[in-house]
Amino acid sequence: MDLSALSLARLLPYFDRGIFAYFVILIIAYGTLVAAALWELLAHVLRVRGESRQWVLGSAVSPSISILAPAYNEEATIAESVTALLALHYANLEVVVINDGSPDRTLDVLRERFALVPVHTIVWKRLETKPVRALYRSRTHPNLVVVDKVNGGKADALNVGLNLATGDLVCVIDADTIVDSDALPRLARPFLSDASTIATGGMIRVANGSRVAGGRVLETRAPRNGIAGMQVSEYLRAFLFGRLGWNHLGGTLIISGAFGLFQREAMIAAGGYTHDTVGEDMELVLKLRRRAYEAGQRHRVLFVPDAVAWTEVPETTRVLGRQRDRWHRGLADVLWRHRRLIFNPKYGAMGLVGLPYFLIVELLAPVTELIGWIALATWVWVGALNGEVALLFFLLAYGLNALHGALAVLADELSFPRYERIRDRLLIIAWSMLESFGYRQLTVLWRVRGLWKYLRGRTDWGRMERRGFSTPGGGATTPTLESARAASA
Repeated sequence: MDLSALSLARLLPYFDRGIFAYFVILIIAYGTLVAAALWELLAHVLRVRGESRQWVLGSAVSPSISILAPAYNEEATIAESVTALLALHYANLEVVVINDGSPDRTLDVLRERFALVPVHTIVWKRLETKPVRALYRSRTHPNLVVVDKVNGGKADALNVGLNLATGDLVCVIDADTIVDSDALPRLARPFLSDASTIATGGMIRVANGSRVAGGRVLETRAPRNGIAGMQVSEYLRAFLFGRLGWNHLGGTLIISGAFGLFQREAMIAAGGYTHDTVGEDMELVLKLRRRAYEAGQRHRVLFVPDAVAWTEVPETTRVLGRQRDRWHRGLADVLWRHRRLIFNPKYGAMGLVGLPYFLIVELLAPVTELIGWIALATWVWVGALNGEVALLFFLLAYGLNALHGALAVLADELSFPRYERIRDRLLIIAWSMLESFGYRQLTVLWRVRGLWKYLRGRTDWGRMERRGFSTPGGGATTPTLESARAASA
């Protein structure tokens, strides 16, 4: 053994202890979140199961809602998504679609499908944004407003929507999202039961593989594509255990940009969405909660597991890698912007528990895992690898990850199940079992790459390709996302 190998061999015990300690921290953090989430899920199921939503729909005190749907290059999905929004079950509803300077046919599709006509409206510009080029209203759907603006990014598009919205509450969704018909009353319920509620977020589910028609998910099926299938398990864990667990531990810090409901005046008072970040959804929630803490106001930010929206997830590693890269850059940026809140008792559970968790567990986890791989390769090089210990460690890590995924599927089935066929349920479990063999390692590399890009000042979004919810031609008898993929090949 040469001198360099001997030196590394002496350092290995310290690597061992550090990685093992971090592994223990992860187990404790995930275990606490899962326990809190299961308790919260049980309480929520008992509270809402069998409850009629008609009192929300017909109540004179129900708040008006403006849906903001920013769109950029969404010609493949925009017609179906807007059709679904217009069909939502809510009495006082306004739909505002913001075309953020799309170079494709997004605006043309909207004009043709919804008979848009130009209108002149005085806009109170409470938030500074890029110029608005035109404003349209639908002849066939009076509650549909379409804005065409100069490209300025998602945050700028949402701020334009905030300037135009008239609702008490603002629902923010992605233009490629399909929302369940009863999702809005479910999402609005916490605002009626507690006036301190400032934001709620819904459950995002994977639509790939399902049968979609008329802006509705008619039959839920598990994706046959492996990349999409493994994301089903990821989404179930992230929302049912992550977001729901934080309901019980001091309030969530993230509301997905794909489906969230906010007090409009609180959003404007906080300055709307921040432009120069790719983590604008988490950044907004932190701004809202930070202002509330500093003003001494009681506030709630909740995840609602039975308010469901569906999205098309990437089916290739190239597109998925861009997405995870961007998500991690966004997390790093938001934590840096609000670094003074971390471990700060002035900000309650958010400062002492929530933000430290996202720093230590979420942000640093891929870096620590990558260091672990490097240490493993070093052990092999210096001949210090204990095969039995390495195998035991792998089985423990794999077993915990598999158990986490299986529990998420089980919790979903026992609470608000969507998959009716046994083979779909088994397929989801199978995808969750396979995550640790290649897929997980790729996500680690993508997240580390995102962190490296953030340190280098990269703020680009990256191109996100959509296949659409319907076959080419947009027929009414829309089959599945899988068949749309095959038809376009």
